[in-house]
Amino acid sequence: MHGLTDSTTLYNGVAMPWLGLGVWQAKDGEEVEQAVRTSIAAGYRSIDTAAVYQNETGVGEGIRTAGVPREQLFITTKVWNNRQGYESTLAAFEESRKKLGVDYVDLYLIHWAVKDKYRDTWRALEKLYEDGRVRAIGVSNFQVHHLQDLMTHFQVKPMVNQVEYHPYLTQKELLQFCKEHGIQLEAWSPLMRGGEILNHPVIRELGEQYGKTPAQVVLRWDLDHGVVTIPKSVHVERIRENADVFDFALTAAEISRIDALNQNRRSFAYDPDNVDFGLS
Repeated sequence: MHGLTDSTTLYNGVAMPWLGLGVWQAKDGEEVEQAVRTSIAAGYRSIDTAAVYQNETGVGEGIRTAGVPREQLFITTKVWNNRQGYESTLAAFEESRKKLGVDYVDLYLIHWAVKDKYRDTWRALEKLYEDGRVRAIGVSNFQVHHLQDLMTHFQVKPMVNQVEYHPYLTQKELLQFCKEHGIQLEAWSPLMRGGEILNHPVIRELGEQYGKTPAQVVLRWDLDHGVVTIPKSVHVERIRENADVFDFALTAAEISRIDALNQNRRSFAYDPDNVDFGLS
């Protein structure tokens, strides 16, 4: 990994950038448009949004006005819980595609594993993939047993699993499972909601050692684990700072020190095994 243009290759052969911009909580309109344009100008080529973020239109405008050919970008969006199911997912995808103003989406994800619905939702994603309307399909917030269920009932397994992942929630079993089965793990909230992890003495010590910020150390830890990461920000300097992580690498011992900080602690209250929110 040498820069923002570097990518991992998903098991279907599609290249996915190692680092991208997350836009959760970015306001639709000028705020998210400017964040997208800033990130692309800084060299980012991956933008991650979702229907529930309510900013797909602004993301699309930012992409359109960024001055970079569409085929050089990697755009991700997700189907929300209340639209899961076969026909409703197909309709939700079309709505997202139109808001983004694109002919295709690079990666389409199931946002959460809604019980009794995610199988039908996955069937719709397979259809979108077969029709060439998406280049890759995957899931978000799925645990090992959810992945095993899809792999048992469908021919196409997820190409990506996007989950909360940071030094207080290392999810080692899930990471290992994904690596063994060729599923790319991707980190949302890599800096942990509220940024508490950035004040940990180990993270700060390593930052001082490398001349890097605590956030850059954590993002590098993600990459050194082979985890795609999408830190979110709407601030120009932070967007640039988050991208400046390709000129150093942590040693195996340093990675282990950060791994040891794990508390199996989620910074969001949502339980991936009991998705009872966003259904209405």
